[in-house]
Amino acid sequence: MPETSIIERALPPQSLILFHGLGSDGDDMRGLAQSLSWFGRLLCPNAPPRPVTINAGYVMRAWFDILGLTPDAPVDEAGIRQAVAQARQLIEAERAAGVPAARIFIGGFSQGGVVALHAALRHPECLGGVLALSTWLPLRQTLAAEHSEVALGTPIFMGHGTRDTTVPLASAERARDALRELGCRDLVFRTYPITHSVSGEEVADLRVWLAHHLG
Repeated sequence: MPETSIIERALPPQSLILFHGLGSDGDDMRGLAQSLSWFGRLLCPNAPPRPVTINAGYVMRAWFDILGLTPDAPVDEAGIRQAVAQARQLIEAERAAGVPAARIFIGGFSQGGVVALHAALRHPECLGGVLALSTWLPLRQTLAAEHSEVALGTPIFMGHGTRDTTVPLASAERARDALRELGCRDLVFRTYPITHSVSGEEVADLRVWLAHHLG
């Protein structure tokens, strides 16, 4: 289980699990949740420190190693699988705590979004939704073979910056197209005139999207 803490505010049981990006930590995601005016259970785990190949082996918090960001770059499949298993543990713990699957939302920024997408689409239930921000989708063929058919009904919000040079927009568009080909039935894809970040406009769109899916 990744290092994490739970913040809980009184309201009907609902959970938001957010995975940070490379070199960041859960505090960034708590800030995002605050911007979203989230009320309910909030989990913002910290990834363990590890050497990251793309950053010359520098040790930083990372859910998995990044070997490259080009379409043909090798992928740390073992690291992604380990992170997804940890995410599944958090989802299952929320279910055990009495939160309905339809009110569990999972999301992440950059490589945190990779973890959220893979975990949600392998889950045997339809979750409340996925927030996939400034992210991409490695292991697309693996996910196509291993996804849960039920999970294809989980709503997905993808947001990406048109000026992102860290994870180029084309990577997000490939992820979007792969998810549509997989059969995801409720996928929103929005772009914003920003770099590798989250904008106020994106946060506003997320608030509306969350409110819609929370009913």
